[in-house]
Amino acid sequence: MIDLPKLAHPIEQRTLDNGLRVVLHPERSLPLIAINLWYHVGSKNERPGRSGFAHLFEHMLFQGSQHVGTNDHFRFVQQAGGVANGSTAGDRTNYYETLPSQFLELGLWLESDRMGYLLPAMTEEKFENQRSVVMNERRQRVDNQPYGRAFERLFELLYAEPHPYHWPVIGYMDDIAAATLEEIEEFFRTHYVPNNAVLTLAGDFEPAAAYEAIKCYFGEIERGGELEPVRADLEPLAGEIREVQYDRVELARIYMAFHAPSLLSDDWPTASLLASALTGGKSSPLYQDLAYEQQLVQDVSALVFPTEIAGAFAIVATAKPGVAIERVEAALSAHLERAATEPLPDAELERARNRFLTSYFEQLQNLENRADLLSRMTTYHDDPGRIDTEADRYVGLTAADLHEFAAGSLLPDRRVVLHVVPDRTDR
Repeated sequence: MIDLPKLAHPIEQRTLDNGLRVVLHPERSLPLIAINLWYHVGSKNERPGRSGFAHLFEHMLFQGSQHVGTNDHFRFVQQAGGVANGSTAGDRTNYYETLPSQFLELGLWLESDRMGYLLPAMTEEKFENQRSVVMNERRQRVDNQPYGRAFERLFELLYAEPHPYHWPVIGYMDDIAAATLEEIEEFFRTHYVPNNAVLTLAGDFEPAAAYEAIKCYFGEIERGGELEPVRADLEPLAGEIREVQYDRVELARIYMAFHAPSLLSDDWPTASLLASALTGGKSSPLYQDLAYEQQLVQDVSALVFPTEIAGAFAIVATAKPGVAIERVEAALSAHLERAATEPLPDAELERARNRFLTSYFEQLQNLENRADLLSRMTTYHDDPGRIDTEADRYVGLTAADLHEFAAGSLLPDRRVVLHVVPDRTDR
């Protein structure tokens, strides 16, 4: 067993009276502080016909609050020499600032003001403005982007409605257009509350003083109602599902997806390591075979989505010019069949494991990434210290473990196959 290194700096978790979980990770080698706030709300907390609310809030929370002007959040952070941003996913929304450490209280004030005092500053004008921004974002990233609808359609087929992973994080255009300010306000009151959040500080600070500052800024914000976890039954696919999507693209691309363990499952690392073993890097077996030896593809990659209540194992490959997408599918299927019928060679397993360990510990070198991981471990597991043991889950995996997962999950009658092919009708 490999003896993996642990973080050399302490991790402390506390909880305010209003339910806000606080993670303190002092690391004083640089005069910087990363402030990372996770809300346990994402697109899975929406409902059919009302998709896109969580992503819309990612935008709304930068539009000012009761004591912060419309564009002042970014302005204050940038004037202090820092950076700020946010992101939305299926299961969480996060906001973060990285600042020179003397501006810790600035970051805490900004985050606390929009947690506790966003609604008094929310207006119909701001809402309409950000609705338009999100709709334009969808046009640019999805509707008018080559292959932009592919993953969206893949998940629609893999997760039948009303499963909460059926709809996209960015939301459907009609749903965004139909949203009302009253609905948005209710969504905020329900989910953007202290007892549904984790606040992590990582960097140059003194823990006792930082915790007192956190209590000062966040302690008076009222606790929200108790939230029931989102649960959803996932029926096995009743046979293979196939579809062809015509798009304004030059090269055909295949998307293949299977149900997989959720991020919280003990089996998630098994699926993740197999994906890396198959396609991680140009020395991987699929890249060597399909790209170099057979000259079938421009690229090939496999990934397991880090989602909370169900997982998805996906493999994507873009055909070279003049190569029929059916040939690519046959080659991919042959590799997946091999993974399901015989264990990987030890050398391929070790290469994949080393790639993961290198990536994980490189991630921990970055203060922002470390704060984000601490928020993730606390949100999903209520255990920020898990950041020190997460890599151990990969070390003990064997070729037999990966083979068992492939034999049980990566089967032709349990997959979605989507071909995205050039639409020649307007040429």
